Amino acid sequence: MEVVETAEELLAKQHRKEKKDMQAKIQSMKNAVPKNDKKRRKQLTEDIARLEAELIQKHENELKQLQISSTAEEVSNTLDSMSLSNNEEKTDATQARTSKAQKRRDKKAAFEKEREVRIAEAEVENLTGSRHQEGLKLRQKLVERHLQVKEISSDGHCMYHAVEDQMMERGCSLSLKELRAQTAQYMRSHSDDFLPFLTDPNTGDMYTADEFEKYCSDVADTAAWGGQLELKALSQVLQLPIEVIQAESPTIIIGEEYGNPPITLIYMRHAYGLGEHYNSVEPLKDLANEEEG
Repeated sequence: MEVVETAEELLAKQHRKEKKDMQAKIQSMKNAVPKNDKKRRKQLTEDIARLEAELIQKHENELKQLQISSTAEEVSNTLDSMSLSNNEEKTDATQARTSKAQKRRDKKAAFEKEREVRIAEAEVENLTGSRHQEGLKLRQKLVERHLQVKEISSDGHCMYHAVEDQMMERGCSLSLKELRAQTAQYMRSHSDDFLPFLTDPNTGDMYTADEFEKYCSDVADTAAWGGQLELKALSQVLQLPIEVIQAESPTIIIGEEYGNPPITLIYMRHAYGLGEHYNSVEPLKDLANEEEG
């Protein structure tokens, strides 16, 4: 007896083949570039990262489309079955009638199937939504610079943790508490540089001295979210430029007056349900270095 494969099994088989083909292509690309050619190996790493990202996105789209098609077919079959059952009841008086309870169950099942279709459609739409597109654009920007995202927890301290991570890479150990305290102290001692940019969200009035002091205390002692003002203060405290990479906007550099290489953060508008978030960066895994190791 011939075994008929389901659509899910066929798609999984196709994806396995495409992944295998991709690995063969990548190996061929590696073999074509001499290991001692650093420049071409670096470009090769970026090309491979881009190809793998494109394949992942393709597979995600195909899986979601299959979910929609399968769920829609189940809904159609359920509704057809209900219609057929109703017609048979009308034409065959001797057939036992479907109980009211069964009809309610059938109606509920059809409703649940329709709901599943809507959920699957929403998931596919999310693949083209703000969060997904932001991630793809950032990934491309970072690959071009031979970097990748280093995830930072979303706890209100993300900007400071990202700076802490970047400073640790330079051999400078500054704790979250120290970064917050020094940021607040710098803002207090240079109030003329910060106070004009702080206003009451309800009235639009500039902060009073007391309100500014509370703002600085929150910077030092709470999980208050940090933004461009705090980055400006941190740049002065650290005597370093701070580079902020964004998906939709040009890269911002704060503290350009300092000549040292900047520390680099990623700013994301749509990273989590709460919205804005900062991550750190790290070097993209380099094929040349990896193989030499």
